Amino acid sequence: IEKELANINRYPESDLEELKKEFARYSNVKPEQIIVGGDGADELIDTLAKTFIEPGDEFIVPLPSYMYYEFLFKPYGAIPNYAKWNLETNTLDLDSVLNAINEKTKMLFLCTPNNPTGALISQDELRAILDKTTKSKGGVCDAVVVIDEAYFEYSLTTNVNLLDEYDNIFILRTMSKVMGLAGMRIGYGISSKEIIEFMHRIKPVFSLTKLSYVAALTTIKDTEYIEKSIKDGIESRDFLYDEISKMKSVKVYKSYSNFMLIDIHDTGYTAAEITREFMKRGMIVRDCTSFKGLDEYYFRISICTLEEDKKFLEVMREILNE
Repeated sequence: IEKELANINRYPESDLEELKKEFARYSNVKPEQIIVGGDGADELIDTLAKTFIEPGDEFIVPLPSYMYYEFLFKPYGAIPNYAKWNLETNTLDLDSVLNAINEKTKMLFLCTPNNPTGALISQDELRAILDKTTKSKGGVCDAVVVIDEAYFEYSLTTNVNLLDEYDNIFILRTMSKVMGLAGMRIGYGISSKEIIEFMHRIKPVFSLTKLSYVAALTTIKDTEYIEKSIKDGIESRDFLYDEISKMKSVKVYKSYSNFMLIDIHDTGYTAAEITREFMKRGMIVRDCTSFKGLDEYYFRISICTLEEDKKFLEVMREILNE
């Protein structure tokens, strides 16, 4: 990055061919199946809307889930159709998704691991949804199914193999999580060659800065760094889950991501109140009240180093008198 500072008077790469090749290698697909976003994965969500959405089209989101799908799609006249995530079992309510699909459905957003619950959607469930959104397979519509894999590295699973069976999948990924490049705003998508070509007609040419390009290219090649980041993240997450599970007044959701959702209905605190208690002690946690599908008794934590995890647990036990 320091070396590239001498060249910031020049325009960045436009075709991003080398970076696409590296993303393709990392994802085990072809470079023509890759599109890169320079405002993180959010730019690609916006590009999906610009490319495929017309006013009155419907898109489906199981709640609770990532809120930016709706935020980015509504300005284009798209209408949200909500399905459900079962908070009791922390699983997708498949029937609610299948029942929501109709002839007006243009896109579905399926986050796996799901944000904010951290659980996975099975490939059997994904196939059932894909079949119903593919007319050639007896479905009621032809819709793009967006599989958001922002946190997939922490789950040690991916759905890239489904691209061999269906051509209406768009897999959304980011370098903000396990790669640690959130401030660089780099996302990428994987899909059929046809969908990628359509999106490139809409997407801005110079959306990735020179510094972001160098950071992305260097990081995606650093296998040792990526593997260590995944290993450390999983170790930290599993340690936190085991320890929080011992606390009697809260319910922690099993997670396959780099965060965990915590239910505090039985603590006497709201999420806003417990967030303030953590802030008093120098810690920031995520009040999840703003997530549609959740009430004011959920908050989310992100994994840290083991030492930071232990400090968090100490503070949480102090707040809850556990």
